[in-house]
Amino acid sequence: MVNNQQPEIQEHYLDRDCTTLSRHVLQQLQSFSPEAQDLSAIMNRLALAGKLISRRLSRAGLVENALGFTGEVNVQGESVKKMDVFANDVFISVFKQSGLVCRLASEEMEKPYYIPENCPVGRYTLLYDPIDGSSNVDINLNVGSIFSIRQQEGDDTDGEAKDLLQNGHKQIAAGYILYGPTTVLVYSMGHGVHSFILDPSLGEFILAQENIQVPHHGPVYSANEGNYWQWDESIREYIRYMHRHEGYTARYSGALVGDFHRILLQGGVFVYPGTVKKPEGKLRLLYESAPLAFLIEQAGGRASTGTQPILDVVPEELHTRTPLAIGSTEDVQLVESFIADWIRRKTDNEAIAK
Repeated sequence: MVNNQQPEIQEHYLDRDCTTLSRHVLQQLQSFSPEAQDLSAIMNRLALAGKLISRRLSRAGLVENALGFTGEVNVQGESVKKMDVFANDVFISVFKQSGLVCRLASEEMEKPYYIPENCPVGRYTLLYDPIDGSSNVDINLNVGSIFSIRQQEGDDTDGEAKDLLQNGHKQIAAGYILYGPTTVLVYSMGHGVHSFILDPSLGEFILAQENIQVPHHGPVYSANEGNYWQWDESIREYIRYMHRHEGYTARYSGALVGDFHRILLQGGVFVYPGTVKKPEGKLRLLYESAPLAFLIEQAGGRASTGTQPILDVVPEELHTRTPLAIGSTEDVQLVESFIADWIRRKTDNEAIAK
């Protein structure tokens, strides 16, 4: 007996397998203009960087001097791992001869890396975290790369990159690459959030899911509870609330990209608040918080410092840090409600004391 459905199923798989990242970007932009072709080429270069880093990670335990620390400290005051250096160099080498971007700004570099020969034509800046969660590399857990694309504004002849000190709404595109059992690339250019899986046999990122929507509420909360006693009382109250109520489960991997990817697909909230000593938090606005905020809002979710939307925050300098609550709208609003209530009570108590 002939299965009449078989040709239709086969056609579906063939069509999906033909949707590569570069083709999808041009479809999203609905244009073959020079700008659209430039953005497509930038995404292709990002994909290449992801492939090179993914290959290195898969062989890290076999390659001499691929794991461990370099013995140096980066601009953030953190110990630098060898994979951080390798990944940062990959992004530079991939874009250096591309003619596509004028500047690269990374959390591993104190100042942007300029490519003067590209600047007359490449009017874009790439901001990125080359390896997010690098502490996981040596123990073979998920890590990722985060990226953001911005239009360069002005000549920037003094090299200060002051045009980057603007809010997250200025981003043209953002995304991340997750290195795990499969290598996944997720991106948005302001027209929804889309994921791709690296097919090693083809060497191409193939469309896996279009127009991802984060659930309005999810069961997962992700927070480093080892910092519990360093948090403000508002966050401690929130965590106690989660402990007391059924239906919630804690998941924290130590890699922002991995935790964010779970929440994007399943719902919930990732929380990395500031501490009493460091109220600005740990995460970098331009390289981590703002790109992921761009994605989550495109997916119907919410991203907040706890008191204002992440995309509204204007950085004071390139390495500005910010607290972060990101994920499903209802779950982020719950975090915000605890913070707002605590601020209100604190204000009332101060007024009474006067």
